[in-house]
Amino acid sequence: MSVLPIVKYGDEVLRIPTASVGEIDASIHKLIDDMVDTMYAAPGVGLAANQVGVSLRLMIIDLSVGRRPGELHVCINPEIVEVEGAITEDEGCLSVPDFVEVVTRPERARLRYLDRNGEPREMWGEGLMARAMCHEVDHLNGMLYVDHLRGLKKDRILRKIQKLARAGMW
Repeated sequence: MSVLPIVKYGDEVLRIPTASVGEIDASIHKLIDDMVDTMYAAPGVGLAANQVGVSLRLMIIDLSVGRRPGELHVCINPEIVEVEGAITEDEGCLSVPDFVEVVTRPERARLRYLDRNGEPREMWGEGLMARAMCHEVDHLNGMLYVDHLRGLKKDRILRKIQKLARAGMW
């Protein structure tokens, strides 16, 4: 297993909607294992395949960041099928490191997906889990959390990223 480089804001792969995973073969299992190592090393609570440069509809979430066995969720071809409520909280992203901003997301979300064995699953997430599910599905659809921002908040982050990029630090 390997820790993969995480793609940063500005890379085109983050803006292209990902392709569905077909056969769940050894290469998909290796990608999942590498993504888990990458997410825990970052550390983060979620990671989408396009964040490591692979344009496939695959994401992982573990709110415990590896501290509690059995809390890792591997979601292949996920889709949000229902949402309820709204909650506004701080949100960050491994592809937009060192930036956190307030974003409104559903308070509850229902996700339909295949697990790593290809079995169909559904799960409800509340609070942080709902936020992580929506955040990662956004990635798979070519969106980032900064796309939910407006006005000065969004402009400030984008200007700082451009400044870092010009200085060769992004």
